[in-house]
Parts: sequence; structure tokens; C-alpha cells
Amino acid sequence: MPAPLTFLMDNGSLAPAATLGLRALAAKLGERIGQPVSPVSLLHSSAVPAEKLEGTPAEILEPALERRLATGQTDFLVVPLFFGPSGALTDYLPKRLVHLRGKHPALNVRLAAPLFAADDDRLARILADQVRAAGASARRVALVDHGSPAKAVTDVRNELACQLAGQLGPAYTVSPASMERREGSAYDFCEPLLERLLRSPGWNAGEVIVAMQFLLPGRHAGPDGDVAEICRAAETASGGTLRTTMTGLVAEHPLLVGILADRWRATDSL
Repeated sequence: MPAPLTFLMDNGSLAPAATLGLRALAAKLGERIGQPVSPVSLLHSSAVPAEKLEGTPAEILEPALERRLATGQTDFLVVPLFFGPSGALTDYLPKRLVHLRGKHPALNVRLAAPLFAADDDRLARILADQVRAAGASARRVALVDHGSPAKAVTDVRNELACQLAGQLGPAYTVSPASMERREGSAYDFCEPLLERLLRSPGWNAGEVIVAMQFLLPGRHAGPDGDVAEICRAAETASGGTLRTTMTGLVAEHPLLVGILADRWRATDSL
């Protein structure tokens, strides 16, 4: 029987840089664990023209599984490039796998844990290194993530903000923030939004470091992405008294590959 095939899976993006970054990270993970790792996205990325991806189309998980199943491969291990228990992992993916098993009963998929673990401070160490590397003299740090309808994901962000504060020390003030949120009081746990934080007293003047809890570049996290636009708008609204500095992304840090390798080694069956 063939050995399990490993996929490194992100959520997917229409930005070519995200797929290219995923491929580079999959290659590094493969080197670390001594086995091939195939980069796949859960959704979206297959819409990127192949010519923008060095001639190789992006793969989406479900058709990628079906292609391998057709060759006799039935055992798979998926390492999610997700910070926490997103609905994509806890709801959407399991449903799609049930659907696939209806057609391919031999399918066996093991899903590794997300990146964050309460007893592992490496993500906070990555974020702290990125804050220091930003080169700003600011001691106020806004840790921003995408924002999620799942409270468990926002809880990860809040815990990371606490860990980051511990890594940086008492000279720094750290606040969590969301890039966006759904409407309605049921999603108030996402607050504060970054745009509101950067216009609030204590944050709307002087220097602020925006620590990017994003993994890969794309529509949200790129140099001209949504977070950068929010920062520029807040600076304009301040009349020039606010200056923001965005950090690098989490996938740019060498510690991330070690976290992924450890999640791969500790997989549990779905």
C-alpha cells in the first residue's frame, strides 16, 4: 500500500503571490520531514491563470484527492495552514470528505492540528521577531487578523496577543484587532476592528506597529492589500499625526516550518 501523501493546505486566494508562497513553504516542509509535500488550497486558487503561477495551475484539495485516488492512492495527511479551528476545517472540509468517501470508500484522510497551541509559544515568538524587525520606535502594537465568524478563531487571536505582550515585555502595549467582521451583535467578539482602533484615543497619533497575523501575501495582506488601505485611511483621518508600520508575514519566518513539521508528526484521524 502506498505511504500517506502529505498536502499542505491553505484556504486559497485569487492572488498569485499566495499560491507561490504556499508552494515555497510546502517545499521547505518537505525538506524538513523528508517526504514530498504537495501544496493545495481548499478553494479559490484554481481561478488564478497558470501563466501567473510560473505555468503550473494551482490545485484545489477535493479534485487533487480525486486525481490521486484514481491512481490507487487512498491514504492522505493534510497539514492545514490555518491559525485556529476555522469553520473551513471543522465544518466545510469534513462535509466534503464525507461526500468523497461516498464515491471512494477507501479514502483515509488524517488532518493535522492548526498552527496555534496554548502550550507552544512559537507563533508569538514569530510575531515578536516581526515586530522588532519592523524597525519602528513605536511601543504600541496592534495585532490584526482577518476576523472570523468563529469565536474559537478569535480566541486564538486574543491569546496570541497576550503571548505577544509577554514576549515583547512591559514596555509595549498590545491590542488585538480584526481586519473585518460580520454585521450583528452576535459577532461583537471580533472587536475592535483595526479601523476603529486606529481612530481611538491612545492609538490615533504617534507611531503604531501593525503586527500582521496573516500567513501569505494576497488581497488582504499584500503591500497594497486591505490592511494597508485601512492603515493609510487612518493616517489620513488623523491629519498626519498617526504613522503606522506593518510587519512582515508569519510565513516569512523560519520558525513556521518547525511548527508545521510538529503538527505533521502529531496527526490524528478524522
